[in-house]
Amino acid sequence: MAADPRAAAAGPPPLEGGKRVLGTVALSLATFMNVLDTSIANVSIPAIAGDLGVSPTQGTWVITSFAVANAIAVPLTGWLTRRIGPVRLFTASVGLFVLASWLCGLAPSIEVLIACRVFQGLVAGPMNPLSQTLLLTSYPRAKAGTALAMWGIVVLVAPVVGPLLGGWITENISWPWIFYINVPVGIGAMALTWSIYRHRDDAPQRVPLDAVGLVLLVVFVGALQIMVDKGRELDWFGSEQIVVLAVTAAVAFAFFLAWELTAEHPIVDLRLFARRNFAAGTLSMAVAYGLFFGNVVLLPLWLQEYMGYTPTWAGIAIAPVGLLAILISPWVGRQIGRIDARALASMAFVSFAYVMWLRSRFDTNTDVGPVLEAALLQGVGTAFFFIPLQAIIFAGLPNQRLASAAGLSNFARITAGAIGTSIFTTLWDSRAALHHAQLAEAVSRGNLAATQALAQLQAAGLADTQALALVDRLAEQQAYTMAATDLFHLSSALFVVLIALVWLARPRGMGVADGGAH
Repeated sequence: MAADPRAAAAGPPPLEGGKRVLGTVALSLATFMNVLDTSIANVSIPAIAGDLGVSPTQGTWVITSFAVANAIAVPLTGWLTRRIGPVRLFTASVGLFVLASWLCGLAPSIEVLIACRVFQGLVAGPMNPLSQTLLLTSYPRAKAGTALAMWGIVVLVAPVVGPLLGGWITENISWPWIFYINVPVGIGAMALTWSIYRHRDDAPQRVPLDAVGLVLLVVFVGALQIMVDKGRELDWFGSEQIVVLAVTAAVAFAFFLAWELTAEHPIVDLRLFARRNFAAGTLSMAVAYGLFFGNVVLLPLWLQEYMGYTPTWAGIAIAPVGLLAILISPWVGRQIGRIDARALASMAFVSFAYVMWLRSRFDTNTDVGPVLEAALLQGVGTAFFFIPLQAIIFAGLPNQRLASAAGLSNFARITAGAIGTSIFTTLWDSRAALHHAQLAEAVSRGNLAATQALAQLQAAGLADTQALALVDRLAEQQAYTMAATDLFHLSSALFVVLIALVWLARPRGMGVADGGAH
């Protein structure tokens, strides 16, 4: 640590003029590239799975493997920053991310692709927290709300642009190019960042690594994610493997808590949760992002597999989220410190709850209009989501704890996103199986309507087996649609609950401009 705490807290002076603009562009490009990769593969999963000879459910590991590795690496940011320096670490992270992206595109099998995605997630760990802290140091304290607004736009719009871009690339070129496009973007971001920020880097320090905490973290998060991913396939707790994973995750988590709260140099500063605003803000963001990202994965899968959308049209159906988010986010950033951040965050949850309620009314006859309308309205919630919650999380924190707070809150958010994806796809399959069984009971030889429908299909020239297969396909489409609307209903209710959670934060000290944290 620096000899003079006040100097450390003050940090380097803000950037000015063209340097600030270029610095913002460089950091935003790197963040956009990182966050884009959490969602760009969403609409490409059917194509990747088909090309590599696995099921779409197995293909979702392409998403969750990146997210889990990323979540595990994020808490290392504080230690790596002190050992290497924030600018050197950020630049190296971007460079390695480019290499990992290139390797993902070359992957010949699902196993190799997942391994490359793990590598990509690990090296991406420091990118989001450091882009956030470097951006905040680039702006005067009075304009920190603007900085957070710009960062929030990038983080929330990227998962929306991802499916659109991924769908177009998959349909018109080939899926490896969803990874190759990171190469020129990453090289440009790396060059710009180094040219602008290299003289603002901190000197490396020799600080011990909390190896025990790191191992416990890897075991806990890894076992939990594998359990959630494999649970449906292995019949949950009827499987000895799932029981072992559950026990391993629980024990590792208990030891992790005990160790981190008593370690001299913990890898994760859990004492931040003693701050009421940090705890309420981080928990609200984690749960909300898990719901948000689970729906971001579910919707394009449903549209492609059961509504006949191409990857491009599935992306187009989701893309309007970004329109209102881009327009409204700057205004939200300017209101931080003027309007209670809890009220602004509540607007996000109300909007998300309403959008999920609209989607819960979808059926197999829903055309693209209502899908686009819901996506457009979701942009309102997107604009009010990140910025107020970040203001609550960082409220009153001294500068020297910013990196730890950013790392821990990002860890919680990314882990929740990965687990949310697995839970949503698992629940979707299990609810669909239940609905399919109920529909199959109704569609039987003894049912007059079913008998007449089969007779009409046979009169149209279909063989008996062909007519039954068509009816089964229609029942499957109906079952998966009903399962999707079940999850939209659940999401809507949980977003309403989150409104109460965010109001547990204290009202004082939430202004970014005057909180002392920025």
